[in-house]
Amino acid sequence: MSLTEYRRKRRFAATPEPSGRVRAMRPRATTPRLHYVIHKHHARTLHYDFRLEWHGVLLSWAVPKGPSTDPGTKRLAVRVEDHPLEYAKFEGRIPEGQYGAGTVVIWDEGFWYPDDPNVDAALRRGELEFTLEGRRLKGTWVLVRTRFGPAGRRGQSWLLIKRREAAANTSAAAAPRRRRRSATAAGST
Repeated sequence: MSLTEYRRKRRFAATPEPSGRVRAMRPRATTPRLHYVIHKHHARTLHYDFRLEWHGVLLSWAVPKGPSTDPGTKRLAVRVEDHPLEYAKFEGRIPEGQYGAGTVVIWDEGFWYPDDPNVDAALRRGELEFTLEGRRLKGTWVLVRTRFGPAGRRGQSWLLIKRREAAANTSAAAAPRRRRRSATAAGST
């Protein structure tokens, strides 16, 4: 895991984003308690950045339409550069002319638990199943790598899919709402 690509794309004198550092993996109990965050990012186009803590960084996917709690809906999730753990608390405006210019708010946050304790092997296989315990999202999900990504780059496109279970929601309310409020704001729903 590395922050080289993350740092290469940003000028930290011009953006409020954290430069961060890769942190050593903390010793874990039998069931690891790892953070996740979903940023709602109003850049050139609105999208959601889905981030999972692993090996001292946040593994990151851009999800154009946001996660769906409907198991019948597969959402495109494009793998992007790892982000520093400090980014999990980042909210703010990235200035015009900077990479990712626009407003970033925390849409959801909480903890994730991998189904397979060997997350690295699951990522290499291209199928990572996990449970989310967040403010908005709960239950089991899977990220499945597709054969080809944008412009034919192998391994960059994934699908984010909600597993069928009690926490699944097949109603229209399953889509992310277009509100601007942060999930961390008092009384936010």
